[in-house]
Amino acid sequence: MNAPIYQLALGDDFANLAPEVQEYFSLAAGSGSYGVGEGIFDVVGCRQKWLRPLLALTGKEEAFFPDYGEGIPFRIENHAHVDPFGRPALTARREIYFPAGTRLFHDTTSALLPSPEDGSAHATTRLVDHVGRYRRLVTDLEVSVTAEGRLRGISRASRLLLGPVRIPLPAALDARAYAEQWWDEAEGKHRIQVKVIQPQVGVVLVYAGRFDYRLVPYLPGAAPGTTLPRYAEPDRWEKRL
Repeated sequence: MNAPIYQLALGDDFANLAPEVQEYFSLAAGSGSYGVGEGIFDVVGCRQKWLRPLLALTGKEEAFFPDYGEGIPFRIENHAHVDPFGRPALTARREIYFPAGTRLFHDTTSALLPSPEDGSAHATTRLVDHVGRYRRLVTDLEVSVTAEGRLRGISRASRLLLGPVRIPLPAALDARAYAEQWWDEAEGKHRIQVKVIQPQVGVVLVYAGRFDYRLVPYLPGAAPGTTLPRYAEPDRWEKRL
């Protein structure tokens, strides 16, 4: 069985995550199961009304969206697999149930394993996230473990892949995501908080809430080997980083 990509990236620090958070991030390709989370976002979407018309233009990308709400139900599926280019990966498919309709938000995080020429002493596994229906937005993901056993993630340099063109976003235009996930012992639920901040306009997207999580076995033939179920696949895979 393949190793979970977050364990590959964190190394020994993975053991410092709270046990429930370890379990959440322990899904590996070939395990025969996928993860399902269901809960409530206390807040989700874009708070800035003036920015929403611009985000509406990207709605078909299924990455950013113009809606905003409080107390919004959601569902997430996590599928561990190997992407078409041989990279260990985790695809997350989120359904957010706004009153006006359901929004989809999905991404694939792939692990870039060290090559032999990197040297064994200092080489580490990198995580790269391809976002949206067409995987046109790519960002480096830096993960760490807090003193409280939470998983913290920060997106770093981003690129847009538009046809054959690869456009690195300068720091002044790039939006960074700051995420933290933890186990709430008092509530007996998983908690998550994410903010996407663009230096010129402030918070572009926020979501924070709580959810229950469980593993579900794949139906026979639904995900043979280490592939991704068809309904969870993006419209387009992207090899470039």
